[in-house]
Amino acid sequence: MVEQTPIKKITPTYDLSWYIKWTSSFILLIGMVLTAVEFTPLNLFFHAAGVFGWLLVGYLWHDRAMIFINSIAFAIFLVGILMNI
Repeated sequence: MVEQTPIKKITPTYDLSWYIKWTSSFILLIGMVLTAVEFTPLNLFFHAAGVFGWLLVGYLWHDRAMIFINSIAFAIFLVGILMNI
């Protein structure tokens, strides 16, 4: 029989970052659906809002990788929005 090691969750639960990350994830999913059905530029607004939420989560968690990737993604979506309105 294989012994299983319990996995300890280290991300916060039910604090501000928890609500932001789940809301942002659902917003990103809506953006993906809108992209799949070619509903532009509304999809860009959802993507920008979602990655901005994850940028805030990265800031709250002091996670430089999350801050880095989501700040660049936010800038990319912002350029897309500005070019399409």
